Amino acid sequence: MLVSGHNISTTEVESALVSHPSVAEAAVVGATDPTTGQAIVAFAIPRGSTDISGEAGEKLITELRNHVAKTLGPIAKPRQIMLVPELPKTRSGKIMRRLLRDVAENRSLGDVTTLQDSSVMELISSGMGGSKSDED
Repeated sequence: MLVSGHNISTTEVESALVSHPSVAEAAVVGATDPTTGQAIVAFAIPRGSTDISGEAGEKLITELRNHVAKTLGPIAKPRQIMLVPELPKTRSGKIMRRLLRDVAENRSLGDVTTLQDSSVMELISSGMGGSKSDED
């Protein structure tokens, strides 16, 4: 991804997120941003019994954004982090980043027939409006 002229690896951001004790799995995509060209949007699965309801969820998102900034530098801080129960995966277990990009950019979802569980995208899409971003 090219964020404000800096090349940032999605893998690095994902690794930084997963290094946090409250994150089990993460996926990162780039979304079009009028200010920076591209912005980092992250989707994270909380680990085990991590409380993500209401205030606790907002606090965790802020903590995760700061954790990435501290680990990789402020330019790598995700614009938005969404806590999700599951990531969209193919039947062979690969994360479908194309669908996550569609959600991050508020586009209609393309073909979801290759998903292991297509209901995952409904959960992610419905929760996108309530996630915390830089602008909040």
